[in-house]
Amino acid sequence: MKTECQDRTIQGDVFFAQAEKLQLAKTCRSQPAAFDSNRIEKAVKEILIAIGEDPEREGLQETPSRVARMLKELTEGLHKNEKDELSCRFHEDKAGVVLVKDITFSSTCEHHMLPFTGVAHVAYLPKEGQITGLSKLARVVECVSKRLQVQERMTSQIADAIESALDPLGVFVMVEAEHSCMVLRGIKKPGSLTVTMESRGVYREDQDLRKELLSLVTRA
Repeated sequence: MKTECQDRTIQGDVFFAQAEKLQLAKTCRSQPAAFDSNRIEKAVKEILIAIGEDPEREGLQETPSRVARMLKELTEGLHKNEKDELSCRFHEDKAGVVLVKDITFSSTCEHHMLPFTGVAHVAYLPKEGQITGLSKLARVVECVSKRLQVQERMTSQIADAIESALDPLGVFVMVEAEHSCMVLRGIKKPGSLTVTMESRGVYREDQDLRKELLSLVTRA
């Protein structure tokens, strides 16, 4: 017969085992698995068979490997940290607002795995003169776009990276994109544009500063 002490010990062991399992699951989610080209090629071949195609005919024999190479390129940002793109920093006493407009990108919608393409406008107001290279802002956009994405999350991730790495007084990100999932299938509305915005710091708190920035973004 188990004593009360033994019973509590067993319950404690179960609790810590469950906690350790939960922590392991969180770690696995935060560390993407390595890219597996062979697995993708097999899956693509099965898809071709499932839609009624012959994967052995001349035009399709190399398709599985082509798709694997394509997906590796389109998801390379999954294995990168966008904050690392902002490791290069400078000091400029008189630095005012920094805005880089019309940063082109192409990303992949995670719902249908179809592309969405557009431009990002990225701005920040330096704190105590801390700035980064202009190209680094474009690199952040490129990094977060090369993942299975939704536009809303992509916009926030760009702002998160700049806010975390540079600690500016304010951050503003605006993304405009056309989604293939609304053009090629479903509602089929070519030309429709989705706009998402994220404001942090003074650009969230001060409406006049935000309006001024929006006027710069929309100016031809």
